[in-house]
Amino acid sequence: MAGGGVKPGMVYGETDDFGYNVAKDPVHVHDFQATVLNLMGLDHEKLVYKFQGRRYRLTDLYGKVVNSIIA
Repeated sequence: MAGGGVKPGMVYGETDDFGYNVAKDPVHVHDFQATVLNLMGLDHEKLVYKFQGRRYRLTDLYGKVVNSIIA
């Protein structure tokens, strides 16, 4: 994610000693996708599509922008 509005040279989050479990600042895939869409100038809560008569959001109901990595 270098460039494009992300702080340079930073590490976000932390794992345990074995690199298996999240120890600090977890980011779900919906959060990551909401952050990328925000950096592209799109509001992830308004980006919906219709499939089989139901309106779906690309980030589902759980995505939130991770503002602490945005420059």
